[in-house]
Amino acid sequence: MKKWIALSGALMVLLLTGCAQPKKPYDYTAFRASKPASILVLPAANTSPDINAAHSLNSLVTRPLAEAGYYVFPVAVVEETFQQNGLTSGSDAQAVSAKRLDEIFHADSALYISISDYGSSYRVIDSVTTVTAKARLVDLRSGKEIWQGSATATDNDQGNNNNNGVIGILVSAAIKQISDNVTDKAHTVAGLTSNRLLAQNEQGGLLTGPRYKVVSAR
Repeated sequence: MKKWIALSGALMVLLLTGCAQPKKPYDYTAFRASKPASILVLPAANTSPDINAAHSLNSLVTRPLAEAGYYVFPVAVVEETFQQNGLTSGSDAQAVSAKRLDEIFHADSALYISISDYGSSYRVIDSVTTVTAKARLVDLRSGKEIWQGSATATDNDQGNNNNNGVIGILVSAAIKQISDNVTDKAHTVAGLTSNRLLAQNEQGGLLTGPRYKVVSAR
């Protein structure tokens, strides 16, 4: 009987460990071959209900890109250039060919961002602010995609530990949603999403660029 229990336990461990497959490292072959030094951030394509989502996320992605060592074209100037040419939405701007973008901006690469979630949603016992985005980097000299990634962030990853009963939870959720709308918490969460999306990590992210400098502590 003891042998059977031991055998069953060993088999269970084998099954559990067999299910956990190691994550395959991101393939940066195309990225390394491209060696982009400058990035043109195109106006984001927004499918979320919030009309401010594209402006919010576009204003935040510049920092992680610059900190990673890339020259980033000023997003306000880029947006104004498109608008002066009648391209008022992110989808319109992203429809311009890589060749044409290269001719206009002379950038090594262009970052295409799409936003699917942005803002707070009221649930039965909570209010959650979520920002989800996907991105891909295209070499404008060749027109080839050299990187892609996705990320999501919320203000409620830790869950709700409120112990004030159902009524208390409902009231807290309603107050939290109102507060989120007033303070535009989605913009703060978008900053976390942009860092998760672009910073190099176990999910992929961008490799550091030619201007990247490691500041050593003295």
